[in-house]
Order: sequence, then structure tokens, then C-alpha cells
Amino acid sequence: MSVISRFITRADGSAPDDVTIEPMRRKHLRAVMPIEQGAYPKSWSRSVFESELDQVKDGSRCYLVGCSDRSVVGYGGLWFVADPDGDQAHITNIAVDPDRRREGIATRLMLALADAAIAHGCVAWTLEVRASSEGAHELYRRFGFAPAGIRKRYYENTEDAIVMWCHDIHTPAYAERLRAIAR
Repeated sequence: MSVISRFITRADGSAPDDVTIEPMRRKHLRAVMPIEQGAYPKSWSRSVFESELDQVKDGSRCYLVGCSDRSVVGYGGLWFVADPDGDQAHITNIAVDPDRRREGIATRLMLALADAAIAHGCVAWTLEVRASSEGAHELYRRFGFAPAGIRKRYYENTEDAIVMWCHDIHTPAYAERLRAIAR
């Protein structure tokens, strides 16, 4: 059983509630783009997503979607970065359809992304988050992320980004954290 399926399926093999997590494909981009445009004032273009998906093949990226009744309701992505002290994962984006927020979809996507990072051999992961995005801060803290710095005027040259890191994701203690979140 893949690590991803361990966290996003019930013991009987069914998906929790009505959302399943699966690899993002080009066919999903029609539904991803409106979510992206609604979530980020300076959103990625379709061609950026297509380029990122092309890099999934070489193992340097991971992009996932959350689907409900064949509709995309959220997505998230990772870059994998080689490091002599242990590979790292960088969360590129995570967004949920505004009509489906506060249903645990971002949590499920984060669990699956954590799984992918660990399976890839990463020992830490990182991200940038808007200073004003309290909901996102709360989500990331649940996963063990802690502020490590500030990127001044990172977003649209107006809003600061908080750089957050989570270390030791390859340990049994972190696996237990993920299991507790999944419960």
C-alpha cells in the first residue's frame, strides 16, 4: 500500500467522505485554473502548470488533485530538492475550491504531499505563506512547520511571506504526527 493511500483511505479501502486524492494530469487543468485564479492574485498560468507536470516524469515534482464526483475541488504540489544533508521538499502551492473550504480537503492534500516527500526520501520540507493567511498558518503548524524567516514584499511586491520549515519528516515521531492528523 502506498503511503498516500495509507493516509487517505479507510480500512475498507474507501475514500473518506467524498474526496479522493490522485495525481494531477493535464486533463485536470481546466478545473484547476479557476481555483488557482481565485486563490492567488498573481496566479500561475496554464503553461506553468503544464511545464510543472512535464517535470513530474523525471521525479523532481509531485502534483496532486482532490476530486469529488469527478470534479477537482483542490490541488497541491511539491518540488524535490537534492541536498547533501538530506533531500528536501518545497510546497509550491495548495488551494481548495472556495465552496469546499473547511472540509479537510487541504489537510488530506497535505497528508498526501507529506507521504510523497517521505517516499522520495526527503528529511525536511518548506514553504512560503502569506503573512496574512492565518488559516494556512494554522494548517501548516498542525503539520509541524515553524516560522524560519520572512521574505519582504514577496507577494506582488506588497505582502511579506513567512518562510516555514518542518524537519525530521523521515522519523517515526513524524509518522505518528501524520497518523494523528489523519485520525
